Amino acid sequence: MLETIDLTKKIEKKEYRRLLPDLRNRLYDLQKTCWDAQIPSVILFEGWDAAGKGTSIKALTRRLEPRGFKLYPIQAPRTYETHMPWLWRFWLKLPNYGEMAIFDRSWYGRVLVERVEGLTPEPEWRRAYQDIVNFERTIVDDGYIIVKFWLHISKREQRRRFKKLERDPLTAWHVQSEDWDHHRKYDTYLLAVEEMLERTDTEWGRWTIVEATNRRWAWVKMFQTIIGRLEEVLESRGFELPKPHDSPPEGESDKPNEQGASPC
Repeated sequence: MLETIDLTKKIEKKEYRRLLPDLRNRLYDLQKTCWDAQIPSVILFEGWDAAGKGTSIKALTRRLEPRGFKLYPIQAPRTYETHMPWLWRFWLKLPNYGEMAIFDRSWYGRVLVERVEGLTPEPEWRRAYQDIVNFERTIVDDGYIIVKFWLHISKREQRRRFKKLERDPLTAWHVQSEDWDHHRKYDTYLLAVEEMLERTDTEWGRWTIVEATNRRWAWVKMFQTIIGRLEEVLESRGFELPKPHDSPPEGESDKPNEQGASPC
């Protein structure tokens, strides 16, 4: 599946700046409409190390109403969390009705890093596929919207980004020894990703693979995907979509920081 993805896709800076204001305004309007309609949403970002999850989230949330969403950077479970059912900590992070939760990594770590690094016994991570499908089906049946992104870059591009980060003293801390260890296991992780996408891509929880070599292309695709999904659900539930409005040109202070921004 992933070997067929065209990672050379890109969008020019001029076109990106033309599209961005309308995309940001539209997402803000839809966020407010979902708030009024009491429709909660879950947006999760998975992808390779240095694929741009953090900077993508920053770009997407820049114009959102901060009281209407929460961001959760997911790391390894804490000790007390390991004594609970493994999805328990994610249930606690689900947003209230009308709100949005954004996950920088998610419950899919169970079938990715925990699988590849041997942190979870095989019978447990194999059962996790069905656990995940059931979990997502349950919350969608309760009215939630789920949008899932896999940010895809090549092994060569990942190495290039690691090297670039390491050359700058201000960003070198982003690259740890375990990141290089994961890089060396790229092909092993690729098999795990392929199986994850195949077994957890469902009618209610569709995956969107984002060609993330070009940051501007990735951001536009993510904006358009989220906007399209929110509009689809609002219309299907009989809510009136917000009307488009004119966007003022963005000033210098609104331009995304593309120079020196960490792609992690």
